[in-house]
Amino acid sequence: MPLSMHAASAPIFIQILNALSGLLDKAEAHARARKIEPKVLLEQRLFPDMFALVRQVQLASDFAKGACARLAGVEVPVYDDTEQSFPELKARIARTIEFVKSLRPADFEGSETRDVTIRIAGKPVTMKGEPYLLHFAVPNFYFHATTAYAILRHAGIELGKLDFVGDVPGLVLR
Repeated sequence: MPLSMHAASAPIFIQILNALSGLLDKAEAHARARKIEPKVLLEQRLFPDMFALVRQVQLASDFAKGACARLAGVEVPVYDDTEQSFPELKARIARTIEFVKSLRPADFEGSETRDVTIRIAGKPVTMKGEPYLLHFAVPNFYFHATTAYAILRHAGIELGKLDFVGDVPGLVLR
């Protein structure tokens, strides 16, 4: 049986978003233990022209919910991007996971050949669902999730690869 578009997206987004929430837990505990104002970590960035941690988490969430919504043929939920704390970011992640879980595998059927239109640099771009997922949405999702991890690791939070990967279905690593 070929890999479905649902299997190639929703469970993977959920896995990494759950892990990202765990990274934020560790960052919040790190800040509390070292008496660091949380805002200092939330505003960290790897380089001045890159987005800060808050925006990286928002964008990872956006790519997960946007990809799943577009592939399922439903309206993309709009979030206000107003998060300014670890609990607010974790709530955004939880809301995104809840949305992705609400979509059924049947909703994704036929999406590999469905036209998906997104805006890039203000211009509409249309592509088929499979290349959209595999060559645009997933790489962008991982870019922002990985950058969030790298920001926290660079800030001195003790994290490892298993923290990034999270719980792998059927595999006990901890």
